Amino acid sequence: MTAATTPTSRAIEADVGRINAEHGEITSGEIAIGVVIGRTSEFFDFFVYAIASVLVFPTLVFPYVDRLTGTLYSFALFALAFIARPIGSFLFLAIDRAFGRGTKLTIALFLLGGSTVAIGFLPGYAQVGVYAAILLGLFRIGQGVALGGAWDGLPSLLALNVPENRRGWYAMIPQLGAPLGLMVAAALFAYLTSSLSAADFLDWGWRYPFFVAFAINVVALFARLRIVSTAAYQDMFESRALQPAPVLETVRGQGRTIVIGAFAPLASFALFHMVTVFPLSWVFLYTSGGPERFLVIEVLGGVIGVLAIVASGYLADRFGRRSLLGASAVAIAVFSGFAPQLLGAGEAGEVLFMALGFVLLGVSFGQSSGAVAANFSGDFRYTGAALTSDLAWLVGAGFAPLVGLFLSSHFGLAAAGGYLLSGALATLAALWLNKELAGRA
Repeated sequence: MTAATTPTSRAIEADVGRINAEHGEITSGEIAIGVVIGRTSEFFDFFVYAIASVLVFPTLVFPYVDRLTGTLYSFALFALAFIARPIGSFLFLAIDRAFGRGTKLTIALFLLGGSTVAIGFLPGYAQVGVYAAILLGLFRIGQGVALGGAWDGLPSLLALNVPENRRGWYAMIPQLGAPLGLMVAAALFAYLTSSLSAADFLDWGWRYPFFVAFAINVVALFARLRIVSTAAYQDMFESRALQPAPVLETVRGQGRTIVIGAFAPLASFALFHMVTVFPLSWVFLYTSGGPERFLVIEVLGGVIGVLAIVASGYLADRFGRRSLLGASAVAIAVFSGFAPQLLGAGEAGEVLFMALGFVLLGVSFGQSSGAVAANFSGDFRYTGAALTSDLAWLVGAGFAPLVGLFLSSHFGLAAAGGYLLSGALATLAALWLNKELAGRA
């Protein structure tokens, strides 16, 4: 296997390298575009599954329970990807060390696209019974493992190789993929739900976004390979010691930094799903409006999120990333005390909830990437940052839709704010424990 795989990796990177040589040196603007394409493809896959967890899977996979219970079951499967993501990092970091970053990204993105498109062919409970849920869970695990392998170290690289007073600006660039991926996914589902009958949508219409995801992943793969294959990019990784280290060795040597680093952005990661996935489920279950109406609101929220992420770069460079993360955590704590109730206040309340939520999400999430790279010793920086990201997503976001819907359906919308409040408090505690975390002013 080694003999067959290594030439494949070299051939891939050599082909892309020849393209780079013909084109000339890649500019920072081209690198930024490639990064945004890569992140957008990952988040598009993510949101396509998340939206289907609300609109499709409760009926297709869990028709034998009531709608609320079916949605909770769907959210439980949703969390599997976040549990599997650290496993993916463990496996793919080993592939990175053995065969190179090009091979790792190629396998990871094809696994991500393959798992996503496989969901598009998923049979329902009516065809295969409980095996529909088992297959869905396996495909979801495949997505999570692939996301662990899709880590390319760019946030760490940007955090360490830009002028001291521009770190915030460059750190926010990869984060733009989240609202962009949401906007494309929500718009596509809004079009399908509004143009098809309910029967046609549940029969075949919902499958198309999963097929589109595979095509987007192929484009993203070549965009990212074009970046990682450049000599300048490799030199920057080597000069900054951004090379994969053994996972167990990294955990033993940098465990405290990994844990604190994972809790530092917890407020934004908890808010991430509480303003994207959870409100769609609440509105779909407890209001009479069609899903396309709220999906359009989510598209508009994504626009606000893009603007807020861009603003976070300016604010972080002006006031310091640690100060910005701390202030946004306090704002999220305040938001958690009143905002969830807005979802029960009609369409105006929904719009206000989403607008305020995406402003806070953009400002905080925009600086949650690359914040811990400087705290790791050189040999462990690349792997440590990957594990930190995995742990933050698992603890802060993986169970957010499930917990939020369970609490709000049993104890009222105000109870969902408790989850957000816990994330905000965890962020403030982590920033207090390590004042150097999240970059320097």
